[in-house]
Amino acid sequence: MLDLLQDWDYHLVALRALREIIPARHDAELPMDRLRVHPPVDLPRQLLCTGANYRKHVVDLTLDMGVGPDGLEGSALRKWAEDMMDERAAHGEPYAFPKLPSAVTGAFDPIVLPATTQKPDWELELAVIIGRRARNVRREDALDHVAGYAIVNDVSARDLIARTDYKMLGTDWLRSKSPPSFMPFGPVLVPACFVPDPQDLRITLKLNGQTMQDESTADMLFDVARQIEYLSAHVELWPGDLIATGSPAGNGTHYNRFLQDGDVLDSEIEGLGNQRNVCVRSKAPEPA
Repeated sequence: MLDLLQDWDYHLVALRALREIIPARHDAELPMDRLRVHPPVDLPRQLLCTGANYRKHVVDLTLDMGVGPDGLEGSALRKWAEDMMDERAAHGEPYAFPKLPSAVTGAFDPIVLPATTQKPDWELELAVIIGRRARNVRREDALDHVAGYAIVNDVSARDLIARTDYKMLGTDWLRSKSPPSFMPFGPVLVPACFVPDPQDLRITLKLNGQTMQDESTADMLFDVARQIEYLSAHVELWPGDLIATGSPAGNGTHYNRFLQDGDVLDSEIEGLGNQRNVCVRSKAPEPA
């Protein structure tokens, strides 16, 4: 797939022609449950994540954590947070960071919860796969650089994000975001031409059958095009790169309920398929 993405415009023509042929060849059709489903792009060369990008999500976290001006609480704190998000959407910029490609796993593979964290959290997100080199791209041209869309779950160790040994270091995305299996990806890459509007997709996650996230991508503070504009102003995007565009309200932090051994996550984004991942707690390493 990574090879196809290097000349996506050319190969998409052939893939669309193949789509017209395959329905007539019933022997070529296999149910997905008979397949070992790998990530659509096994190792994206660059994996970039946009954080704090859903309005309701950030407002909820502000209230959950009691972050805000002294003396504000309840409805007043919510109003302050909502006004802050509106101001940020109008005049601010996306907040982005890298995640290691070695975190990528399949849509139906287990999520391994390492012994280093006690607060592993789910973050279902719309993934954007780049199909053309992008550098200093204007917002109005940004979607021309998208090959397609997929589902990702940006699993995060909440208790490892902030550095406590030396607070001036701030956040630590390496240890909190990049353990193996912390990015279920797929099961499919849907070409952009089959996704009429990436800002109008329903995104749903269930934990052991209970709905935890149920939102529209319309709630993004910065849409896909603005994220590509921002990222390409600072780095060069390559064909096959993956952008995780932020997670909506309903993370484990909001519920104070984090992933445990045996948990089952069922995730879906409208038109992009679904994931099912079982959580497995890894054993602590033996002391040297």
